[in-house]
Amino acid sequence: MAFYRSLGTIPPKRHTQHRNEQGALYYEELMGEEGFSSDSSLLYHRNIPSAIIDATVWDLPDQTTTPNHPLKPRHLKLHDLFPEEVWSSTDVVTGRRLILGNADVRISYVVSATPSPLYRNVVGDEMVYVESGSATAETVFGALEAKAGDYVLLPMATTHRWVPNGDEPLRAYTMEANSHIVPPKRYLSRFGQFLENAPFCERDLHGPTAPLEAEGEDVEVLVKHRTSKGIVGTRYVVPTHPFDVVGWDGCLYPYTFSIHDFEPLTGRIHQPPPVHQAFEGHNFVICNFVPRKVDYHPDSIPVPYYHSNVDSDEIMFYCGGDYEARKGSGIAQGSISVHPGGHAHGPQPGAVERSIGVDYFDELAVMVDTFRPLELGEGALACEDPEYAWSWGRGLKK
Repeated sequence: MAFYRSLGTIPPKRHTQHRNEQGALYYEELMGEEGFSSDSSLLYHRNIPSAIIDATVWDLPDQTTTPNHPLKPRHLKLHDLFPEEVWSSTDVVTGRRLILGNADVRISYVVSATPSPLYRNVVGDEMVYVESGSATAETVFGALEAKAGDYVLLPMATTHRWVPNGDEPLRAYTMEANSHIVPPKRYLSRFGQFLENAPFCERDLHGPTAPLEAEGEDVEVLVKHRTSKGIVGTRYVVPTHPFDVVGWDGCLYPYTFSIHDFEPLTGRIHQPPPVHQAFEGHNFVICNFVPRKVDYHPDSIPVPYYHSNVDSDEIMFYCGGDYEARKGSGIAQGSISVHPGGHAHGPQPGAVERSIGVDYFDELAVMVDTFRPLELGEGALACEDPEYAWSWGRGLKK
C-alpha cells in the first residue's frame, strides 16, 4: 500500500548529506521490504543504527503447539488466563500467551498494566487488536495512541514498546505473521490508492505525528527472529537509545486503524464472510464483524448458513456486542471460537428461527481465517470450555 508520509527533518534528496546544527552527519537507514523491490522508508538517526555492545539468548514464552486432534470445534475463554494478580505485573511483550499457531500466523493474548521492554519482531508484521484499555505504542517512527477497538499495525523489524495508560488494564489480541499484513489487493488501485468500494480508506489510517528522539545509553532490545530450528529470541544491548530518529519519509511505517471506522457491506440476503475482510497476510485473512443493518429480503435468514470451509480454519474473537448466531453456547466477550476446516459449523440450535425478522446485529468480532490448520498453544489448552463441541447436539439424543 503506497501511502506516502514524511515526519521531522529530511534532506531534499534521498541518500544525500543531512547534517545537524553542529555540522555532524545524521545516519541514514533504509527500512524496506522484499529486497529493495517493495515499500520502504528512510530514517535519519543521530547515532549508528547497527551498533550493538552485547547479544545474549532471550527465552521466549512457551511457543509449543498441539494438533487439534481429535478434530472438533472449540471455545476458548481468554479472560480466564489473566486474573488481576497476574496482569498487574505483566507487560504486552513478555507476558503474551500463545493461543493458536501454524507456519503462517500465531495468535496470542495478554492483559497488561506495565510498560514493555523495547522489542522488535523480525519474523513478520504484527497486528495488535486492543480489546479494552488504552496504551501508547512508542516506535522508532514516533508514538501511536491506541484505544479500545484499534488495530495497531507494526511492520516487521519496527523497534517499539507498549506503555499502558489509564485506570483499565490493556487487553491485547495479537496476530503475528510470518509475512507482511496488508489491505486486500481488491480494495486498491494498481497504484495503491484505496478504491471507492473499499470499506475504509487512507483517512482511517493514523500514523505517528512526530519523531520521539529519546535519550539513553546501554539500552536493552528484545528481538524475535527465525533460525533453522524455528522462532527464537535474542536480547541485544545497544549503546544509545534506538528512538533517535530526527526524521523519516516513505510508505512503510506503523499505523492504527479503528474497527469502528470499518464500513460494513450488506445486502438483501446473507453476505459471505469475504465482505468483512479488512487485511490479509500469507495464507490468512483478518475480517471485522461490526454493528450493522442486516438482510432485508422478506424471506431472508440473517444469521449465517451452516458451512464447511474445507480449506480454512475459522477463528472468531468476540470483543463486543451480542453475537446472535452463538446464543446459548456460553460464548461471551473475550471468547474465541475455533471452527476447523473439515467440520461443518454454523448457528447454535434455535438461532436461525430467532433471527428471522431481525434487521440489525449489534456485534463486534475479529475473525482470522487460515489456509493451513491451526494448532493449539499452551494458552488455549489452559482456557478451553470442554462442553462447546457438543452444543449443537444437546437434546437431540435421548
